[in-house]
Amino acid sequence: MRVVVITGASDGIGAEMARQLAASARAGVALVLAARNAAGLEAVAGACAALGAQTLTVPTDVGVQIQCRRLVVSAVERFGRIDVLVNNAGRSAHALFEEVEDLSWYEELMRVNLWGAIWCTQAALPALKASRGSIVAVSSLAGLVGVPGRTAYSATKFALAGFFEALRAELKGDGMSVTIAYPGVVATRIRHRGFNAHGGELGASSLKEEGAMSVEECARLVIAGMDKRKREVVMTARGRIGRLLKLVAPGLVEDMALAALEHGARPPRRD
Repeated sequence: MRVVVITGASDGIGAEMARQLAASARAGVALVLAARNAAGLEAVAGACAALGAQTLTVPTDVGVQIQCRRLVVSAVERFGRIDVLVNNAGRSAHALFEEVEDLSWYEELMRVNLWGAIWCTQAALPALKASRGSIVAVSSLAGLVGVPGRTAYSATKFALAGFFEALRAELKGDGMSVTIAYPGVVATRIRHRGFNAHGGELGASSLKEEGAMSVEECARLVIAGMDKRKREVVMTARGRIGRLLKLVAPGLVEDMALAALEHGARPPRRD
């Protein structure tokens, strides 16, 4: 039985990954589901249990280190091992840097998006090394290309990718895999709940949502990359092309990033 820990599992990509893993493995998987929303976790766990999976819900704020440790201890106490850790929990944000007065929410975003993954990984590492397991970090295309209005968010996702790339090299001789996933725009509510310039909730998406990838497809691609122990999963053709163009035509990539924003979310032109 494979034991999979998923953070941010009450909604969106994390919840859909749990459902797909349960549907494919049934009694062959134990899912440890973590998020702040206890009611949401129970609903996802119920759906997974109905498919035959074993489940454990652990209400967790990954922005608090002791709660990350408690999550891992709970998983090992219940199932005796951890085979996969999916660092999926995160929060979005959109604000032009010059409009931000109080940077405290930048720190909070970094604590959730980066430190939450680091704390969970540190706590789970002995169990993962024992099982020669897998770590998955869900980054973003904003972690490959800086997106205007997303200085805080891009910073957290670039840092996340840098940390897990370095960790992958450190663990090369331990039989483990580290997969970094780079979704583009996915049809979830994460952008609506992200920070605005004043540290409040955006309430709307600043990105163009037409053609957004479905949650089901995104979760399928992450799981496929995890199961194949891939180094990374860049999910869109535009993301793959943008990554290459960044090396030879960085100005064009910046224009592409601007074009992905709604008009009202773009920085004003002053030329």
